Amino acid sequence: MNIALSLYTIACVVGISIGQLLFKKAAAALPPTLSLLALLQNGWLIAALALYGVTTLGWVWVLRHAPLHLAYPFMGLAFLIVPTLAWAFLGEPLHWRTLAGGALIMAGVALASTS
Repeated sequence: MNIALSLYTIACVVGISIGQLLFKKAAAALPPTLSLLALLQNGWLIAALALYGVTTLGWVWVLRHAPLHLAYPFMGLAFLIVPTLAWAFLGEPLHWRTLAGGALIMAGVALASTS
């Protein structure tokens, strides 16, 4: 996989990771009694769905140009990106085990994406 395609793939993973944070914010903003109106008025949810839509289109483009066995391991990076963003923007704890696991995943992505 060339550098440009790798960067597009990483952009998709980052978009999906940001979408996870938006879904978390959407869940926190929901009222105790769930209704269709509450879902439709939830700006966090609308933003998350929009981002997921755009990111899914980007992922389809990536898969058109890259073999799945090379592109998919990049999705493992979300296991590091999501907790790091949750720590930075939502104040959630970030443990050394998460970072260590993320480092192992990054090593696996590097190994799997080499020809």
